[in-house]
Amino acid sequence: MSQPIDALDPALIAHASMAHAFDAALRENAAAPALVCGERRLSYAELGRAVAGLAARLEQAGVAGHTVALALSNGVEAVVSVLAIWYARARLAPINPFYTSPELRVVLREAEPRVVLTGAEAAEKVRALAHELGIAEVWQLGGSEAGALALEQWLQEPALTPRAASCEAGELALLIFTGGTTGEPKAVEHTHRSLMVSVLQHCSAWPVERGRERFLSVAPLFHIWGLAYATLVPLYAQGTLVIVPRYQPEEVLRVLEREQITVFGGGPAPIYMGLTQSPQFKTTNFTRLKYCLSGGAPCPEELHVSWERGTGCLLLEGWGMSEMAPLCLNRPYLPRKLLSVGPPVPETEVEVVDLETGSRVLPRGESGEVRVRGPQRMVGYHNRPDATREVLRDGWLYTGDIGYLDQDGYLFLVDRKKDMIIVGGYNVYPRQVDEVLFKHPQIAEAACVGRPDPRLGEVLVAFIVLRPGAQLGEAELFEYCRANLVKYRRPVAVRFVDSLPRTNARKLDKRALRTLAAELPVPAAPGD
Repeated sequence: MSQPIDALDPALIAHASMAHAFDAALRENAAAPALVCGERRLSYAELGRAVAGLAARLEQAGVAGHTVALALSNGVEAVVSVLAIWYARARLAPINPFYTSPELRVVLREAEPRVVLTGAEAAEKVRALAHELGIAEVWQLGGSEAGALALEQWLQEPALTPRAASCEAGELALLIFTGGTTGEPKAVEHTHRSLMVSVLQHCSAWPVERGRERFLSVAPLFHIWGLAYATLVPLYAQGTLVIVPRYQPEEVLRVLEREQITVFGGGPAPIYMGLTQSPQFKTTNFTRLKYCLSGGAPCPEELHVSWERGTGCLLLEGWGMSEMAPLCLNRPYLPRKLLSVGPPVPETEVEVVDLETGSRVLPRGESGEVRVRGPQRMVGYHNRPDATREVLRDGWLYTGDIGYLDQDGYLFLVDRKKDMIIVGGYNVYPRQVDEVLFKHPQIAEAACVGRPDPRLGEVLVAFIVLRPGAQLGEAELFEYCRANLVKYRRPVAVRFVDSLPRTNARKLDKRALRTLAAELPVPAAPGD
């Protein structure tokens, strides 16, 4: 049986979209601090001016009803861009700006943006692809390069405010990329309504005080956690969003204390592991912290204990996915069960069904595939009707995760049906990496699998079969991976073999490869 559905707090339901919620913030808290990033500090009024200026430029570019890609690292420009895109009635497509050119080509082709907003870190790569992919315009935000747009040109214009939000709840608001069950990058479509519900569900399970919280974000905005919780919830709550653009444990700890953070949306377990292992952890003042939140990768029991002992604050885990987030959250006002991702969030049903048919609901305590449904569900995969039908069946979204519900309705995740591995909170699909390796002229076959790692949760190990007479060493392979794969997708160890193990049906024997991978020594930081 599924968990009984809680209702959302009616007091929270007031806005058709996050743009409408920002309208309210400008009316009610214009002078309040909105963003902090390094030495830059913007009030809600100043943030509104920057949003209005960029939104006007986007409207002139005719983006309404089209997609605007955002290839920006975390910072003030990224937050301004998210809101400006929605005020211009365009769809947001956040993209990892540190992708290599081959990786960017794939996701930009899928997103079909009319405009790409980017920073110095990705501008050259995006411009090189723009003509090939039919992208009308590429705008660089920030930086000293000629033609770059500076937010400062709008910040000192008191009369500049966004026009009242006009986007409608049912309009498409977001294309966010996931590998899905096949490992192929797909853009998940969300409406303004499903995003707004996501924000409300977070605020129902993890209540915050409007206008009083100080949030710290280290999660990348192109990830569903970094967007939905670490960016949108603080703005909805009219709190102060403090951004650390690049995760460095000592800097995060300094900011946690200096900025008197009350809510830390840290993200996956490796973030917290890095903080607890810093010498500065023992001397940091955590007394203002109310919530420390985790998602993206499971937290081991030892981490829960060491974090609570060092900070005096519980580490609350949750579970969600790009297709539907959040799904389950551990709530501070309910009994805590270590290693559970908690009960379902309001207005969300969770069932565990048999792996064979996916239709028989299993009794409490029995493991099977987890399926979910609720108003935060995606519309579907952009231009992928077959892939959409595969995961959306009879109103349910089939997650591909294996777990069980206990007698109290708490969900425990025990395995994954798909081959996806999680590296430091990032979803990595071995098939994508295999395809890149296949393109090397010396490689005949390649297969990647995950192996446990105490710091990152999992890492990728590659097995390579060379072409007859070919020669390829580890150093050359790692250099190839550096040029073609973002860091978390790169194998950390490689084994050259004469052939890959196969089952009697001649299918690749992933179980045998995982056994071999566990036996391989892994250097501290190979290929970096």
